[in-house]
Amino acid sequence: MGIFSWLFGQFIDVIEFKDDSQNTIVYRYPRGDSEIKYGAKLIVRDSQVAVFVDKGEIADVMTPGTYELKTENLPLLTDLQHWDHGFKSPFKADVYFINTKIFTNLKWGTKNPIIVRDKEFDIVRLKAFGTYEIRVKDPVKLLKNLVGTDGHFTTEEITEQLSSLIVSKLSIALGEDDTSILDLTRNYDDFGEYIKKVLEEDFDKYGLELVNVTVENISLPKEVEEAIDKRSSRAAVGNLDEHLKYQSAESLENSSSASEVASIATGLAMAKEIEKSFDKKDEPTPPPIPTKKYYIVVDEKPNGPHSLDYIKSLIESGKLEEDDLIWREGLKEWVEVKDELPEFFKSVTPPPIPNSHE
Repeated sequence: MGIFSWLFGQFIDVIEFKDDSQNTIVYRYPRGDSEIKYGAKLIVRDSQVAVFVDKGEIADVMTPGTYELKTENLPLLTDLQHWDHGFKSPFKADVYFINTKIFTNLKWGTKNPIIVRDKEFDIVRLKAFGTYEIRVKDPVKLLKNLVGTDGHFTTEEITEQLSSLIVSKLSIALGEDDTSILDLTRNYDDFGEYIKKVLEEDFDKYGLELVNVTVENISLPKEVEEAIDKRSSRAAVGNLDEHLKYQSAESLENSSSASEVASIATGLAMAKEIEKSFDKKDEPTPPPIPTKKYYIVVDEKPNGPHSLDYIKSLIESGKLEEDDLIWREGLKEWVEVKDELPEFFKSVTPPPIPNSHE
């Protein structure tokens, strides 16, 4: 290679970016130590914006089209580099291509369950996931606040951060919504619109637009889902007794075996008992009947507590007399047994002696 060929090889005469990656948001043209030839061709394709940066300062922003890089097409860069009116020499500058297309099918999801209060299941833990779409709205903000000097900025570098923003707003929405968890599916679209609206300012500071948010699923813990399945199964069967009677009648039409008939009868009996047990689950259970407990004095010390039946047996056996002391909860002080339990000391008057007949 001759020296002139080497020299001319150091000048860049065509600048363009062909994107086949589907995930590149920002791409810096690999200039290296080469200089851009004065009058070089810049090709900016549809869904692209080219941004010139001179020593860290953002200069000219070029929309889709084909340009000759001259002073008249680069007014801001001309001012930054203090070019004279007749300047036609090669120059150095970084060229960033910004992809302005809509990036679709980006994933978001909860890493940890969202704890919410539900009117049917009290406090439950929810998991959720879905997709979202973004596009670059302001290339200058994007470069300043997010990309920096990154020469190849992709969606993977920001999806985790953006997903966290979406989950945080969904948590607020679920906390404020009083819809039962069983009916949440009808609100998926509303949740998506809510998240898109409340995150508009957060995305704007990065130069991005949140185009769409889709809530694909909000799920319950496994044990709660199993309980719902059981409830649904019982509702689908309806009246268990009638259901089994119908099945039994179908079986009788297709079988004359005595053993099968006996099995069906047993099944019907079991069905009735099962249905009774279902019905009893909803019946209130009364609390136990309160019973009085008594204390007596033995060797000048409280002794008890004793049941009423036990106290009665002591009275009948003469071990507890009417002027002995007794106490129970509710009495302010000890009282005599005859005052507390007078019914056990009622005197029995015998009937009159009949007249004798000779």
